[in-house]
Amino acid sequence: MIIVDKAIAARLRTGRPIVVGMYGAGFMARGFLINAARHMEVLRVAAICNRNIDRAVQVFLDAGVASSDIVHVSSVPAMDEAIGRGKRIVTSDPVLIARSTLIEVVFETTGNVEYGARVTVECIDNRKDIVSLNVELDATVGQILRVKAEQANVIFTGADGDQPGVTLNLARHIRAMGLRPLVCGNIKGLQDPYRNPDTQAAFAKQWNQTPTMVTSFADGTKMMAEQAIVANALGLRVPRRGLIGREHSGHVDQLVECYDVDEVRSLGGIVDYIVGSKPSPGIYILAEAQDENQAFYLDLGKLGKGPLYSFYTAWHLTTLEFGISIARVALCRDVVIGTSGPPYVDVVAAAKRDLHEGETLDGIGGFMTYGIAENYSTSRDQDLLPIGIAEGCRLKTAVKRDQVLTYGDVVMPSGGVASALRREQDALYASKWNVKRMV
Repeated sequence: MIIVDKAIAARLRTGRPIVVGMYGAGFMARGFLINAARHMEVLRVAAICNRNIDRAVQVFLDAGVASSDIVHVSSVPAMDEAIGRGKRIVTSDPVLIARSTLIEVVFETTGNVEYGARVTVECIDNRKDIVSLNVELDATVGQILRVKAEQANVIFTGADGDQPGVTLNLARHIRAMGLRPLVCGNIKGLQDPYRNPDTQAAFAKQWNQTPTMVTSFADGTKMMAEQAIVANALGLRVPRRGLIGREHSGHVDQLVECYDVDEVRSLGGIVDYIVGSKPSPGIYILAEAQDENQAFYLDLGKLGKGPLYSFYTAWHLTTLEFGISIARVALCRDVVIGTSGPPYVDVVAAAKRDLHEGETLDGIGGFMTYGIAENYSTSRDQDLLPIGIAEGCRLKTAVKRDQVLTYGDVVMPSGGVASALRREQDALYASKWNVKRMV
């Protein structure tokens, strides 16, 4: 984080901005592009791929791009020719950005697991680095995607500005001091697994977001995915299905008294969340000293007597920070978050209401399921259904509210890239957890 500003300054001196292709034209994509266009000269978003072309055009217009400079293309040669002339590109064909010879880094903002899987694989196959906001995809098949990215000598990473990236920034700092992170927590203002697009419609309209996106925040699915990504990056586990998730109105510094240190140590560290703590909406990490020298200086630094010490970041600034991630990847070859090691935590589907035989499951942030974190070994041993590939599954049996779904409860749709990646991931890491492979 300290050296990226120097790398940005050096790139600016060349007169060649980083050429970025972006998938999606939603709330986060728009905010990022406006900030980048106005305040991050080192980035040039040259192309947007979106299923709704008019929305992609509007995002460019909102960022101050003249309509005469926006070109709709349908082939790679046309895209590269127009980019070469300084034009901005809109397209609905996802392969064009991946195959363009001029795009340096891809920014994936969609949040759709199947679409994200398809474009991420296409980008990796075409040797493109990917900065992804798609935590739902990452929590489902992020480890196998990183294996493929490393084999292609490219980067697939999450982003600064999202809570997982912010957590890893702080965890890296803590580890660099020689301390050991034991609890990595997400600070939330609301957690209600039964929220749905109807209950969240007014809030979504107020903030110009989609009801499903807002629902995935409120019902906890996105947070569970975020914490799974943190766990998989740091080798942490969950202390129980769904995390502990206390309500706490005080400061996060007080949380050092709330955890059983021996239990946390025995698990190798955990992820968790807290509702209502200050400062919100940031993240917290509780770490332990490795010896008496560290403990002495932590005490001197007013962090207390231990055994847990509180560290936190009070904010995650989303669109204002996303551009930093692109620069870190392009200029420093630095992965913000994620490894190709084995997954430690999964996010599985639980019933939001009583579900009936024959029904087809809707997607994340919908009316039928919410995501809940579980240790990956348990998820595989019990054949639990990841929420990232639950959409489109047809129920073979009735499922009661709050019951966790299994593969045996559903008929999977055929042809999915995400489900194929998940089978590959489970097979690759089966020996790590000594559990059955997915059939």
